[in-house]
Amino acid sequence: KRVFKKNVGVYASLDGAEPVKIFVTGFVKQPGLYAGHASDSVLFFLDQAGGVDPARGSFLDVKVLRGGQPYRTVNLYDFILTGVMPSFQLSDGDTIVVTPVKAQAGVQGDVQNKNLFEFSGENITAGKLLALARPYPQATHVRINRNNREKTEVEYLPLSEAAETPVYPGDVLAVMSDKSNGTISVRVEGESDSAREFILPYGAKLGDLISQIDFGENAQREAIQLMRHSVKIRQKEMLDAQLRALESSVLTARSNTRQEAELRKSEAELILKWVERARNVEPKGQVSLAGASSVNDILLEPGDVIRIPRTSNLVLVHGDVLFPSAMAYQEGRTIEEFIDQAGGFTQSRRNTNILVLHRDGTFLKVKHSDIDSKKIRLMPGDEIFVLPRVATKHIQIASDIISIFYQLALSAGVVLRL
Repeated sequence: KRVFKKNVGVYASLDGAEPVKIFVTGFVKQPGLYAGHASDSVLFFLDQAGGVDPARGSFLDVKVLRGGQPYRTVNLYDFILTGVMPSFQLSDGDTIVVTPVKAQAGVQGDVQNKNLFEFSGENITAGKLLALARPYPQATHVRINRNNREKTEVEYLPLSEAAETPVYPGDVLAVMSDKSNGTISVRVEGESDSAREFILPYGAKLGDLISQIDFGENAQREAIQLMRHSVKIRQKEMLDAQLRALESSVLTARSNTRQEAELRKSEAELILKWVERARNVEPKGQVSLAGASSVNDILLEPGDVIRIPRTSNLVLVHGDVLFPSAMAYQEGRTIEEFIDQAGGFTQSRRNTNILVLHRDGTFLKVKHSDIDSKKIRLMPGDEIFVLPRVATKHIQIASDIISIFYQLALSAGVVLRL
């Protein structure tokens, strides 16, 4: 017999993993007996059973029984949030039990993990709960809705003061950004030699910005345009409401005869296709700056865009004319003369509606009797919209379509033919 004490190495290999059968029960989706290996983790067998039922099962308290006695307890939150998973081998006949869900509280709002969170005990501090939810950097306050009392109560706290506030089962935390306005950012586009982005104090007016702009040599100062996101959203809402009303009128219109029904069906299909095209039109969000005395007093909003147009000597003619185009401005020319230069009306002059849109966002609805009148003074850069005639015998539908024609022309600067 010899004993070697130096330069000795030991190598062991496993010819085969030990097969085991594990019971998985409790609040899982598919309780039962599942086969695996002793080296497989609790997660493997939970997955075999369809996972923990999130509405009824506990993620905090998953028990492993051996011989009918508690052997290990697994907290799945440790694995989900930090990757920590206890390492131990299972034995044949072990039982994994998902216990009933414990107390829960919800977190929503400006957090990375909007969810219900489980905790043990009578309460948990808001700080621990928010650490699980992980608020975004911009979050400043939390609103706590107390739902476990006779009357609903609400608390509103800065995040810095909420850490030790107790949260009880059923409470809901809403994390939000509640910051007072300090400064706003406004962008300037077009004929300007100054900076494109201006930072102004909250409550600044358009006049405060104009005084800082270095206008370019070709800038048309009297035609400054203001584009506002909130106005764009409102214009889109109004357009969608008008389109829904038109759809309702088309789909509920009645017919007295079979022939009339066939005609109305074809007409409805045409109108509904036009409605879908109109829904894709995006308004510009332009604010009408009418009246030089009031322009400087308009309050600016964050994200406003000021466009300074280049001086133009053109007049644009859109819509129901043979050749929609831009043409040189000539003082004293009438609307009809510009339309004739664009090829004239595609339909009868009597059946069209005409709109003149000025560069500052103001507009003029032109009467048929004034089309050839020199009393209406056009300006360089104006746009003439010749709105098409609506060929339908249904008065309400015709009225709705004409109204949408005007809305599209004013808010988006387009004429969408039917």
